[in-house]
Amino acid sequence: MLKKISTRNLITFSILIFACASCKNSKEKERLKKPTKRPNILFIMSDDHAYQAISAYSDKLIKTPNIDRISDEGILFTNACVTNSICAPSRATILTGKHTHINGKIDNRMPFDTTQVTFPQLFKNAGYETAMYGKLHFGNNPKGVDDFMILPGQGNYINPKLITPKGDTTITGYVTDIITDLTIHWLDQKRDKEKPFMMMYLHKAPHRPWWPSPEKFKEFTQKTFPEPASLFDDYSNRGTAAKSAEMNLLQHMKYGHDSKIRPETIKEMGKVEPYVPPINGFTAAYSRFNDKQRALYDPIIDSINNWFKANWPTMNDTQKMKWKYQRYMQDYLGCISSVDDNVGRVLDYLDESGLAENTIVIYTSDQGFYLGEHGWFDKRFIYDESFKTPLMIRWPNEITPGTTNDEMVQNLDFAQTFLEAAQIKIPSDMQGESLIPLLKGNTAEWNRKAVYYHYYEYPAEHMVKRHYAIVTKEYKLVHFYYDVDEWELYDRSKDPQEMTNVYNDPSYAATVTELRKKLDDLRLKYKDSPELDRKYIDLYEKNK
Repeated sequence: MLKKISTRNLITFSILIFACASCKNSKEKERLKKPTKRPNILFIMSDDHAYQAISAYSDKLIKTPNIDRISDEGILFTNACVTNSICAPSRATILTGKHTHINGKIDNRMPFDTTQVTFPQLFKNAGYETAMYGKLHFGNNPKGVDDFMILPGQGNYINPKLITPKGDTTITGYVTDIITDLTIHWLDQKRDKEKPFMMMYLHKAPHRPWWPSPEKFKEFTQKTFPEPASLFDDYSNRGTAAKSAEMNLLQHMKYGHDSKIRPETIKEMGKVEPYVPPINGFTAAYSRFNDKQRALYDPIIDSINNWFKANWPTMNDTQKMKWKYQRYMQDYLGCISSVDDNVGRVLDYLDESGLAENTIVIYTSDQGFYLGEHGWFDKRFIYDESFKTPLMIRWPNEITPGTTNDEMVQNLDFAQTFLEAAQIKIPSDMQGESLIPLLKGNTAEWNRKAVYYHYYEYPAEHMVKRHYAIVTKEYKLVHFYYDVDEWELYDRSKDPQEMTNVYNDPSYAATVTELRKKLDDLRLKYKDSPELDRKYIDLYEKNK
C-alpha cells in the first residue's frame, strides 16, 4: 500500500518544488543576460565560379565533395543572385551592403567611393581579428583588416605576386594552393587567438585565362564533358542585346589566351578561321613558368597544339564550336577541382583545430558564369547563368544540416548577415537584409518577393548592353538602354533556359504592367533613377 502523505509533508514538498523551479528560472535568466560567444567568420569566395560547376547544384560537369560539405552540413541557397554581374562591382557590394550606384563601383573602371564603410572595418572596430588573403580585385590597401596578402589586380595563376602590409612578395607555386597555405598559416600561427576572427579567403580561380595546376591540366585534358542544350543558340527570340554580345565561344574565345594554342602554332598555320583578334595571353602566363614547371606543362600543351594543327583546317564550324567548348571546360573545371581540394584542406583544419564548432563558413562566388549556355563564356547579363551565384553557409548548432532554401537573396545581404551573426550593430544605410531568419528556418519572417539588378559596363569588353531589371521567382523583366530602348520578359517557370522573350505576348500584358510598376518602386527604394543613369553615361563618355 502507498503511504498516505500528510498535509504538512505535502506543503514542504511543494515549497521545495517551487524553490527548485525558481532557482532554475533564475539561472536561465542569468544565462540569457550573459553575451554568447561571438562566432568566427570564414568567408570563402571564388572568382567566376558558376553554380552549374558545383555538384551540390548539379553533378553533370564535376564533383566538388569538399565544397558540398558546407551545404551538406548547412544550408544551400538555390535562388542566390548578384546586383551587378561583374567582378569589382560585385565585391564592392559585398563589402558595403550597398548597390553599386551608391558605392560608386558601377563597373571595373569607375573608382570605388573610399568614404564608404565596409563590413571588415565594423568587425575590426568590434574587437574581431580580421584578415584578407587572395584576390580583392580593386585597390591595394583593403580597409578594416589587420593583415592582408592580396593579388594585384587579376593576379597570376603561376608564381603569383602578392601585396602585403610590408611590401610585395612573389611566391613560387600554384596560386590556389598558395592562398590556402597562407590562410591556414594565418589561422594557425598569426592571428590573435584571444579574439574571434573574420577571415576573407578569396580565390583567383576560376577566372580567365584558365591555367589549371600541372596535375589537373594533365587529368582534365583527358576528359569529355556534356554540352549544354543551348550551346548553338541563335538568339532568334531575343532582342538586340543577346545578338550583339561578344562572348561566343567560336567567334570570340582566343586561341592562345584561352585554348592554349602557342603563338608560333598560329604563325605556322597561317590563316586560322574564324579570325579572332589576337591577345598575347598565352605568352604572358607561360613566361612566368620556371624550367621545372614548363617541363610539366609542355607535353600537354604540345599535344593540344599538334592536334589543332592536324585537325582544325578541315573542321566545320559545328565541330570547331564543340572543340572550343571541350577545351574551355577542361581548363575551367580543372581550376575548380583545385579550389575544391583546397577548400577541403581548410575545412579539415577547422575540424582538427576545434574551430569548426564556433565558425560560420560561407562559400560563394562574385557572380555566376556561362559554361557554354547560349554559346557563351563570361558573365554580365541578367540571364540566370550569370545572374545567379552559388551560396552555401554552415553554422553548427544554428543551421539545420542539409537545408535547402529558394528565397530571393543577394550578395547585397551578406554584410548585414555577418554583422548580425557577430552581434555588431548594422549601419542604417546598408540596403540589404540579414539572412539570419532564413538560416534559422524562420522563413515566415522573410518578406522579399523581388530583387533589383543593374549592369553598366558598356560599351566595353564583351559588349553587353546596359540594363536594369526586376526578378521574382516567377518572372524576370529587363530594360536594355543607352543605345537601345528594349524590354524583355521571361517566364522563369515555363522557360527556365530563357530562350523566349514574351514581353510583347498579349497573354503577359497584365504581368508586364504589374512588373513595370514594381520595378519603378524598387528603383525608388534603392535610390536609383534615370538621372543617375544619365550621370554614369556622361561620366563614361567624358572619360572614354
